[in-house]
Amino acid sequence: MKRKFILSTITLAMFVAIGFQSCDDNDGYSLGDFWVDIATVETDDNSSAYWFILDDGTTLWPAASDIQYLPKQGQRIILNYSILSNQKNEFDHYIKINYIWDILTKKTIVLTATNADSIGNDPVKINDMWIGNHYLNVDFSFNYGGIRPHAINLVENSLIPDPQDGKIHLEFRHNAYGSTSNRLYDGLVCFDLKPYQNNSTDSVTFAIKVLDWNTRDDVTYDIVYKYGVNSTENATKSKNTSIGSSFEFY
Repeated sequence: MKRKFILSTITLAMFVAIGFQSCDDNDGYSLGDFWVDIATVETDDNSSAYWFILDDGTTLWPAASDIQYLPKQGQRIILNYSILSNQKNEFDHYIKINYIWDILTKKTIVLTATNADSIGNDPVKINDMWIGNHYLNVDFSFNYGGIRPHAINLVENSLIPDPQDGKIHLEFRHNAYGSTSNRLYDGLVCFDLKPYQNNSTDSVTFAIKVLDWNTRDDVTYDIVYKYGVNSTENATKSKNTSIGSSFEFY
């Protein structure tokens, strides 16, 4: 589809340590060098200021930009940037924004008899699933038919009993709205996990059920969410990810 971002045909090396030359405090920076990372947008309630946090905890201050961007607190993005300086004030780097792609960012919802039809349960292919900066990131493929955007959600299923096994059971749901296409398109979505933090522990385990595209059977992914002092260990240093545009799914 022409509406897919140009990045959908490019494999992205998602973290600074992989794919580009490494830099230390003694290195100079060139505007010709760029990095591409998944990041979270942070905003200031008292001003128009905003900045970014990478999944390894690195903080970036946008001192310059090639684009106009309307920030939204908690928005997940793919950030293309050039480093202008090392640590300055409370930020690890000052940067110039080259480009930003918003990633579909959602909260989990409760599946009920009322919304079950709209949530759907069509098969989907999971390419990767990982946690970074308190978000579940899902790299998936789905059978977009070019007619209607598909619905992607992470749900708590209230229609079935809780297994009471100490895990938080969720379901990754896809509504294809009747698409019969066998051609798969790539997508990336992030779900906020902060509501699942528990003061009595520093981690929780999710059991995430998916109706698999290849087998047409349910597959469960166990994934541990660590949100304690060392929560940045959830970040994966390198993710090869391609994305489709939000015109294709929501």
